[in-house]
Amino acid sequence: MVAAMKSTSAKPSPIARPSVQTILLAAVLAGSGALVVYLLMFHDPAAAAPRAASISGGPALADIPFDGQRAYGYLQELCALGRRTSDSPGMQAQRTLLAAHFKKLGGDVRYQRFRVRHPVDGSPVPMANMIVRWHPERRERILLCTHYDTRPYPDQDLRNPRGTFIGANDGASGCALLMELAHVMPELDGELGVDFVFFDGEEYVFRDGDPYFIGSEYFALNYAGNPRGVRYRWAVLLDMVADRDLQIVPDRHTMSWSDSRPLVESIWGTAKRLGVTEFDIEQRCDVLDDHLKLHNIGKIPSCDLIDFRYPAWHTEDDLPDQCSPLSLAKVGWVVQTWLEEAVKQ
Repeated sequence: MVAAMKSTSAKPSPIARPSVQTILLAAVLAGSGALVVYLLMFHDPAAAAPRAASISGGPALADIPFDGQRAYGYLQELCALGRRTSDSPGMQAQRTLLAAHFKKLGGDVRYQRFRVRHPVDGSPVPMANMIVRWHPERRERILLCTHYDTRPYPDQDLRNPRGTFIGANDGASGCALLMELAHVMPELDGELGVDFVFFDGEEYVFRDGDPYFIGSEYFALNYAGNPRGVRYRWAVLLDMVADRDLQIVPDRHTMSWSDSRPLVESIWGTAKRLGVTEFDIEQRCDVLDDHLKLHNIGKIPSCDLIDFRYPAWHTEDDLPDQCSPLSLAKVGWVVQTWLEEAVKQ
């Protein structure tokens, strides 16, 4: 209409038909505009978030029958005690807290007490592995374990290597998972009993060359020398299992042990069946951990559940905000499901 008003003296030219490309472009622009209006007026980001998470991350927290949120609360409770180095006030407070928790849920709590020499000044240092037995009358048993001491210093911290190390993932995560798992242990139906063992002195390390794995070595030596009628069929170590960016892969040692490889295949197979894709059996990690003592000294088929790709490892940043209730839920779900099947074998 505007073009006709400009040329009243000339013969009007015929109106050109729009091309197919023009029509398509107009449709795209109109659709885009409508989408923008819809997003501005009606879109609820909070409502869409769970759908996005379920597509990319597998089961959501509310869909997992292992209370990751309560386990995360236990992790926070342990971290609130501060440093939990062997024979420190924090360790003593933690031991009291854990014992009360497990006794309340029906666990038989015992201690394996021993002394070591301080690696720097040579003074005697009392330590204690904590053992929580479920269905102690069963002679064939499964061992679920973790370390509950924290490293004296965050020696990998570039800013403050002699600062305060809290050990949320490296220390508290395995403890928190077992605290949550304890809620179902009294009703665990099967032929095998279960022991939770909390190793002291896993990393009572002040300098290069100081010994690691003191508590697990002591435990393995005692078991090998005097099993007292108990036979551990399997041992599963939980170490650093709450990382927000979770990936659990087998270590090369375990996969090279013919007696332990079936254990890995069983646990990772359980994860695959549950859709917990963070367990990846195709990759490998190189790690030294307490399971080496259990296998090499105690002759117990063993494996290690650990996420060793953890940027906050041995730094001041290893705090609860680096951990995830969802990660605890996923690992706990896999372990509980595997355990419920394993105790019946």
